[in-house]
Amino acid sequence: MYKTLHAKISSLYYQQVPATGIGIFRILFGLVTLQEVFFLLYFNHLIFDPIPFLDVEFPMIPFFLCIWAVVATCVTLGYRTQKATITNYILWLVFVSFTPMQRDFDGGFDLFMIGANLFMIFMPIDKAFSIDTLKHKLANPFKHYSQYSEVKVSVLAYYIPVVICLGFLYFDSAIHKMFAQHWRNGLGAWLPASMPYYISAIDMGWLLNYEYIQKSIGYLILIFQFSFIFLFHYSKLRPLYFIVGAGLHFGIAITLNIYPFGIGMLIFYTLVAPFSWYKNIATFLSAKTPSLTVFYDEQCPLCSKTILTLNHFDIFNCIDFKGAQSHASNFTTLNNIKESTLLTDLYALDKHNNLFAGVATYSQILIKMRYTAIIGYLLKTPGIFHLASKIYRNIADSRTRVTCDETCIPASPPLLTFTLYDQIFSPSSARTQRFNIHKLSKILLLFLLLQLNSSIHYGFFYRIDHNIKPSAINNLVSSISNSFVNYSSVFLGITPHALYLHDHFEGYNHLIAITYTDNAGDEKWLPFVTPEGKLEAPNWGRVHSMWANIAVTPNIDNHRLSKFIMKTTAFWGIQTGLDLNSTTFHIKLKKIASPDYWVHNLLKKNLSGTWKTIGHATWDDKDINISIPEDINQL
Repeated sequence: MYKTLHAKISSLYYQQVPATGIGIFRILFGLVTLQEVFFLLYFNHLIFDPIPFLDVEFPMIPFFLCIWAVVATCVTLGYRTQKATITNYILWLVFVSFTPMQRDFDGGFDLFMIGANLFMIFMPIDKAFSIDTLKHKLANPFKHYSQYSEVKVSVLAYYIPVVICLGFLYFDSAIHKMFAQHWRNGLGAWLPASMPYYISAIDMGWLLNYEYIQKSIGYLILIFQFSFIFLFHYSKLRPLYFIVGAGLHFGIAITLNIYPFGIGMLIFYTLVAPFSWYKNIATFLSAKTPSLTVFYDEQCPLCSKTILTLNHFDIFNCIDFKGAQSHASNFTTLNNIKESTLLTDLYALDKHNNLFAGVATYSQILIKMRYTAIIGYLLKTPGIFHLASKIYRNIADSRTRVTCDETCIPASPPLLTFTLYDQIFSPSSARTQRFNIHKLSKILLLFLLLQLNSSIHYGFFYRIDHNIKPSAINNLVSSISNSFVNYSSVFLGITPHALYLHDHFEGYNHLIAITYTDNAGDEKWLPFVTPEGKLEAPNWGRVHSMWANIAVTPNIDNHRLSKFIMKTTAFWGIQTGLDLNSTTFHIKLKKIASPDYWVHNLLKKNLSGTWKTIGHATWDDKDINISIPEDINQL
């Protein structure tokens, strides 16, 4: 096995491809992290307080979440990427492992994000669309941007994260799915989408009523997940696996209320997309001819840095920046402006030979760059324009000019930020390269063994353990295996992916909601579960997991249910402006069905039905009195 893996790593180690997809992946990963931090900030009292608002055990949580937001922003922008990704990994690790997030509010993708973030530490994520790349250019301001070639990286930077974070996950998940009857019946996608707790605001009931389409989707998922790790890297099959995989996760993101899981998986397809697609898309989106020509003083360090910065963000190549000294023949086009005058300002010409200078030039640049157009138009508004002109004039008139020629360009321009990727994939000697290939092979073999341990432990032994007579050897092997699973799960994100199987839905035949009686004596629904039984936005993601996967299950535990009734009534009661001590909350139950065979109009039937009151909850300061039947499962 090791020889085969080593041979494969050796063949791919030197293969170079553009870094475009990795840069896009970094941006999307940072944005997904950022939205999850904002989600945690909004629900921080529900998630982290023992009693929301009434017993605040971690008052510094919002402060650390704000720090996390800053770190996620740095990852998104590609600023100090090595430090930012390491810090981001630690924050994911700490919040998931040492707060109630994983125990009571599992987002369904936390461990996946930890594993992905771990690989980002070793990926060349600073090589495209990053501030660090711009910093590298600004270190040599007199080198024209056209002299920088496209950065290329080892194809392993794409393949390794995809194999481990997607390939291992899919294969492990497919093993678990084979133990679920509704998945074997082809209804793995249909059943969750027919459960009111799990659906988003988009009505997909019409599609769920086509039995053969739903079964085709279910079996397609199984085939896709079993085969992905073996076939996705073949160039002719990559478009197929991209379309199917991206389509499936996009479907999860828009049709189920576990959108963070769908989006978190979807962003990985920036690494699966065929490399030629990025070049073709860039060609299609780029301007065929520049919309604006900007002339600048190429012997001024500040001007050169400004041009490098503007060009860095001109992703559609809409602006052509030209040095005034090198293009003196264009002066006649500029209404015969003298060179001495030209060098005092930033001048620009559009396609219609309209001349712009100073702040007006910056406004036109922002407008022509397309995605910054709103800022450009805002800069033209009275007041803002005059203030910007005053600031610009002070800077432009106080700048100093230097004389520069080829000697200004260093013989060996500095490398991009030296990262762990550079240490592994950019060594100076062939001997070091061979050593790194051996090291990579051993590390990947370790990941493979840890994933096999998790898959075998939970995919087989855990499910058949009750049929095996206990023995000392069995207990010892199980204990050792479980220890490895615990560590690999926490630090590497390698975990069983037994999601939405028979043990989750079998017997899931009831929904629970909460209402309250207002001061006028009217019964109203808490903004949590709707009268149809849906979880109302924004109670999705990890809040959905708290209620639909932990509080309300096929076998409801009254202690857990009471705990989350307490949390929900306190949080949404106070958020709604209710006086908890004078409000009576009513616990409602409605029957639904979760069969492992196809039923026409199941979603509509589950959304309809009659609620009945099965209990009440009242508050007395920080104490809550909840009265519910001892065995709700029998109702």
